[in-house]
Amino acid sequence: MKFLKNEFEYYLRREKGLSNNTIVAYIKDIEQYIDHLEKHRKIKRANLIKKEDILAFLKVLRQHELTSQSIYRKLSSIKAFHKFLLLENEVVEDVSYSISSPKREKKIPEVLTIDEVVSLIDSLQGNDPIKMRNLALIETIYGSGLRVSELLNLRVSDVHLTEKYVKIVGKGNKERNVPLGDMSINAIREYITKARPKLLKLDNNYLFVNQYGNKLSRQGFYKLLSKICEDVGITKNVSPHTLRHSFATHLLENGVDLKTLQDLLGHEDISTTQIYTHISKKHLEDAYLKTHPRAKESDKDV
Repeated sequence: MKFLKNEFEYYLRREKGLSNNTIVAYIKDIEQYIDHLEKHRKIKRANLIKKEDILAFLKVLRQHELTSQSIYRKLSSIKAFHKFLLLENEVVEDVSYSISSPKREKKIPEVLTIDEVVSLIDSLQGNDPIKMRNLALIETIYGSGLRVSELLNLRVSDVHLTEKYVKIVGKGNKERNVPLGDMSINAIREYITKARPKLLKLDNNYLFVNQYGNKLSRQGFYKLLSKICEDVGITKNVSPHTLRHSFATHLLENGVDLKTLQDLLGHEDISTTQIYTHISKKHLEDAYLKTHPRAKESDKDV
């Protein structure tokens, strides 16, 4: 089955066109699944797998106290693998088809307030090349709501400052044009003309580079963002995704419609975008409770 796992990886990459991070997650899940089948169910051939074997694997996952979200993802990987086996005529039926996925826990992501975003941006003013790069990073991801992978995979040729948009290659290699605001355009232009040439050591077409002139990594962006938040006194657990969530939430609070937001975020299904209506509602409720003088019961007798 390890050969089939390698073929599955090729299928995900070449035929489905999934991102590298998604493929890595799928393959990790399938490796765990195959390992369980071989060690605990004594199954070494795909056509011997039964529905009961999958259910036994899911039971083990629950015994290890995995969250429903994690089990949902692993079952999604298993279902994709069995669908692939059927397509390749390695099996005569998809034994995973009738297995119901567990309900996913709906966790509302944390977002920054507009004041907190402004404090991040204000802290990055100056002519230092690293600060100018960091300002362009934050203005772009918050100003356009990009996924972190989309942001870091941007090439200089993808940026069209005069036309005010960036070309994004998102999930499944689907292209979309995302508008840039004036603040993002100014920050990117300053970075490209004044800072990026000082950071660049070798020829490199990636827009955002690290201090060594190489493509900035996810880990590198996460670390620098955490440090900036610490410096300005933001105690929330902020990741690059937090800025994307904040972008969407602030747009909804200012009246953008859900369909437009779906297009901006690059969501295939509008149900994915609807989580931001819950975030926006909670965000407004929290702001109301913290700031309105009549939001809480008074301790005084009236």
